[in-house]
Order: sequence, then structure tokens, then C-alpha cells
Amino acid sequence: MPLVGIVIGSTSDEPVMKETTTTLDSLGVSWELNILSAHRTPHKVMEYGAGARDRGVEVIIAGAGGAAALPGALASWTTLPVIGVPLATSELKGVDSLYAIAQMPPGIPVACVAVGPWGARNAAFLAAQILGLKHDDIRQAHDAYREKLNNG
Repeated sequence: MPLVGIVIGSTSDEPVMKETTTTLDSLGVSWELNILSAHRTPHKVMEYGAGARDRGVEVIIAGAGGAAALPGALASWTTLPVIGVPLATSELKGVDSLYAIAQMPPGIPVACVAVGPWGARNAAFLAAQILGLKHDDIRQAHDAYREKLNNG
């Protein structure tokens, strides 16, 4: 049963979000990947968000570019933590996505990380920190990673 649900709007988002999956794998965190669009498949987004908790998902990471509606749309259908990864898919190089994800209305929060691959990686680390509050093995794996960083 996956603890992290990763959602992207298009297969073209997969190369950047590979940073997320690789990082989660390195920490021993189970995940699933779904391709859903807030604009093209809104009912599937609703079904995914509303049913994520029942499937055992505890954190959702959503990568989105342009209008970047996907993280907010998912957050509107669940009370699970949602982490938005802004993707540089337009002429604005991800700044539009960053603003769209960061400017959610009160009561429907979405955590927002950096644009692109660094953000995709940090989304995995943030998910591990959240999961580490409940799952000792994930906390220990993340702590070991941080210790390795500290020791160079």
C-alpha cells in the first residue's frame, strides 16, 4: 500500500518528477504515480483526492506547470497534506506555477517547494518528514540522510 500518492498532469512531467520517486525509493517510502489533469480529467482528480486516504495514502505530491491547478484541486478533495511542485512548462519558466501553488485560499493549504528538479526532490524529503512523525523507519532513514549531509 503506497504512503505517497504522486500525481502529475501529463507524461511530459515525468522526467522532473523522477527526482521525487528516486528520493522516496532511497528513503524506503512506498509510492504510486497517477497521471490526472485538473482541466482535462477533473472527475478523476476528484475521485483520486477523495479516495486517497481510504487506499492508505498519507501524503500527496502533485507536480504541475502553467496554471498549476492540480495541487489545489487535489487539496480541495482531501484533508491529507498536499505538496505542490511547480514545473517550468511555460514561457514564464515556472514562476507562474510557483505563484499559483503558493497562493491557495485560506483553509485549503498546499505546501509549495522550489520550481523544477530541486523542488521535486525536496517534495520527497518533506513527505518523508511528515511520514516520519508516524513511521519510525522513515524517520530513521531521513535522519540518516541528514546525518550524512552534516558529515559531508
